[in-house]
Amino acid sequence: MSTSPSPDELLAVGRVRRAHGIRGEVVVEALTDEPGAVFAPGRRVFAGTTSGKPARDELQLHVEHASPFKGGFIVRFREIIDRSAAETWRDRYLLVPSSELPPPDEDEVYLHDLPGMQVVRTTGEPVGEVVEVYELPQGLVLELRHAPPREGTVLIPFDEHTVTAVDPDARVITIDPLDGLLD
Repeated sequence: MSTSPSPDELLAVGRVRRAHGIRGEVVVEALTDEPGAVFAPGRRVFAGTTSGKPARDELQLHVEHASPFKGGFIVRFREIIDRSAAETWRDRYLLVPSSELPPPDEDEVYLHDLPGMQVVRTTGEPVGEVVEVYELPQGLVLELRHAPPREGTVLIPFDEHTVTAVDPDARVITIDPLDGLLD
């Protein structure tokens, strides 16, 4: 009997960027608003693949130490013992069960909840459905599949200038796009 959570219950909270030093530490980009709690000593995280899915081996890592470093953290995990082992972790995701995270605030939504949401204009006119979320240096971008009769996809920024409301319960994102953005 496995004590690991099912894959749909795991959320990405960090991404290993590279090895740091010779003792197995890694540089982690935090993907959570609560990195201090997630990367606290003794905390357990699950190994993920480079695509963000849970690793097949259900490997668990335990935080021994974490310290802020250039917008992320240097993290020492008990199971990663040297630089050679740390190098194999480059670009892998770190996951935790959703039940171990606080629910998002009223005006927030988890990124993994965005795909499948319907997108409408402030007038109520359907625009399409979110098919993918991209994290770019400029910010989050949503790929939308156009609502019929239009075909194809379009990219829109997920920012305060374009998105006016997100209703996670109704699974609807309301936008007020600049002229030409949806063409």
